[in-house]
Amino acid sequence: MENHLGHMQALLGEGTSFVCVTLVEVKGSTPRAQGGRMLVTASGLHSGTVGGGLLEAKAMEFSLEFLQKNELSGQTKFVQWNLNRDVGMSCGGSVKLFFERFNTNPWEIIIFGAGHVAQSLIPLLLTLDCQITCFDPRQEWLNKLPESTKLNKFCVQNLEENAEQSSENAFVLIMTHGHRSDFYVVQKFIEERNQPFLGVIGSRSKATTLKKELIKEGFKQKQIEKIFCPLGFSLGGNHPKEIAVSITAQLLYERDKLFGKKHIRNSIPESKCIS
Repeated sequence: MENHLGHMQALLGEGTSFVCVTLVEVKGSTPRAQGGRMLVTASGLHSGTVGGGLLEAKAMEFSLEFLQKNELSGQTKFVQWNLNRDVGMSCGGSVKLFFERFNTNPWEIIIFGAGHVAQSLIPLLLTLDCQITCFDPRQEWLNKLPESTKLNKFCVQNLEENAEQSSENAFVLIMTHGHRSDFYVVQKFIEERNQPFLGVIGSRSKATTLKKELIKEGFKQKQIEKIFCPLGFSLGGNHPKEIAVSITAQLLYERDKLFGKKHIRNSIPESKCIS
């Protein structure tokens, strides 16, 4: 019997994304009994089978397209194919297949600014399953941040130039050392990118000023409404550590709205409670 669990653990261990395809139901004449399973990576079939021939070729094609899609599209797909009509086989049966994507890319967070709030926020975020990149023109502030394989630190003079190289899936937090530099970075992002989360630190007064300036620059209200400013939930005080907690809470909330609950591990069922 194929050691699917062992193969899956090996792929996860080496950081390779893959799709697990399971033949969950068969009806009529089909090339493989229920329970067939295969693993597909970007290189093609890794192990296992769901029946070979045209069925497997179609499942492979579907898996490869699924791997390339944005993570926001969900991590599982369930399909039902008539082998004659949908696959082009002479068999008169039908199959149901379950596709489960294991994307090893972590939650990406990009932070512009390594100031006081970032000094409290980044260590807190490092306790989560995420990969962080921080940009700041001040090397001495970057040096204060912890060393971690989950944190990349870059000393750059023109912060806005790094918007173009940012991952389209990353959550972006703009908290530079001044309003003007914040403005230039956020302007670059809404001009050229469509991030799942774009937040700017500041008061409600700053938010009003920022939005007025963007309108003067010709940006549409629909574009401006995508910006989260003030950044963070309305809780706690003005101490950097409490602001960091409020921002983290907002990031988790927005992440789970977009990606679903797949990030949450060891959760307690709603029907249970602890005292």
